[in-house]
Amino acid sequence: MPVKKHDNLFEQIVSWENIQSAYNKSLRRGGRYRPETVVFSLNETENLRRLQQSLIDETYAFSGYISFPVYEPKKRIVDAPHYKDKIVQLAIVAILNEVYHPAFIKDSYACIDGRGTHSCAKRIQSFLQKARREYGEDAYILKIDFAKFFYSIDRRVLKSIFRKKIICKRTLRLLDVIIDSADAIGPLGMPLGNPISQLSANAYLHELDRYCKRRLSLRYYVRYNDDIAIVLSDRELARKTLVAVEDFAGEKLHLQLNKKKTKIFPLAQGINMVGYKIYSTHMLLRNDYKKRIKRKLNAMPRLIVEGKLPARKAEQMLNSSRGHAQHACSYNFMCRLMKKHRFIYRRGKTLKIDVCRLGGDKCAARV
Repeated sequence: MPVKKHDNLFEQIVSWENIQSAYNKSLRRGGRYRPETVVFSLNETENLRRLQQSLIDETYAFSGYISFPVYEPKKRIVDAPHYKDKIVQLAIVAILNEVYHPAFIKDSYACIDGRGTHSCAKRIQSFLQKARREYGEDAYILKIDFAKFFYSIDRRVLKSIFRKKIICKRTLRLLDVIIDSADAIGPLGMPLGNPISQLSANAYLHELDRYCKRRLSLRYYVRYNDDIAIVLSDRELARKTLVAVEDFAGEKLHLQLNKKKTKIFPLAQGINMVGYKIYSTHMLLRNDYKKRIKRKLNAMPRLIVEGKLPARKAEQMLNSSRGHAQHACSYNFMCRLMKKHRFIYRRGKTLKIDVCRLGGDKCAARV
C-alpha cells in the first residue's frame, strides 16, 4: 500500500490562526507566569507577527536550549527551547498531528488524542485475556525496552522518515532547522523538552510498529513510547520475535535494546507497564508508583507551609494520583494513605487539603 504524501503544509503551519492557537497552548499549565512568557506577552500581537514573518521569510533561527534536571520518575536532564521556539514547535505539531495520527497503528498509545495510559493498560489486559483463552497457560509475554531511547534517536534517520510522508519542501526545511538544533547537545537524540520530540519519537517507532504488525503479523502488540508488550503463543516464538525486533531496530533505526528491562516471561506473571502491574484478571499499582505517591505526600505539608507548593496545585496532584489509582485494585492502599495523612479529606468525589491540619493557623495564613 503506497504511503500518502502531504504537500502544502507550510501555509497551514504559518497561518495566523495556527500561530495564535500555538501561542494560546503555550500559556497553559502555568506557562504564562514564566519570565520569557511575560516579556513576550507584553507586546504579544507584534511579537507573534514578527515570529510569523520570520517563518514566512525563512529567516527564523533557533535560539538554543535551557537545561535543567527533573527527578520524577527518575533523574533526567531536560533541554527546553526558548519561548518563541516553543510556539513555533507547537504550531508545527498541530499540523503534523493531522498527518501522522491517522497513520499510527491502533495500538500505539503515547501522546495521541483520545488515547493514554489508562486506555493502554486496558488494551494490554484485553490482549492478556484473549491470549489466555486462545493459547492457554503456555502463552508468554515479550516486554521490550530500548536503551536511552530519546538520547539514541538518529537524526538522519528521523529526517528520512519525515520525508516519506512530507513532500512540502518549506516544511522539511523548517523541520531540519529544529532537528539540527540538537547538534548543540550531542550527536544523537532529540531533546526531551522539545514539543516536537514526542511526535518525532512516535513517527520513529512507527517504522517498528509497521514491521511488527505487517511483516511479523503480531496480533497482540501494544506500544507506549518505547515500552512494547507482545503476547505470543509460546517461549520459542517469543525468542524468535525478540531476535527479529532487535535486528530491525538495530539495522533500520540504530537503536539498542535495554537488556535488563527486555524480558520473556509467562503470561501468568503479568506485566509491569504504564504504572500498573497488569494481569489478565485484575490490575495493581506498581510498587515504584506507590513509593512516588508516598514520597509526595510526606513532602507535601512542608512544601505547602514553606510556600513552595500552592495548596490548589497540591490538590490537583492528589486527585491526579487518585484518578490513576482508581483503575487498579487500590482501595485499601488509598484508605491507608488517607488514615496516615490527616490533612487530606474528601469533598464529594474529590480530595481536598485541610491547611489547618498542616501546622495550625500560621500555616493557614501563609497558604
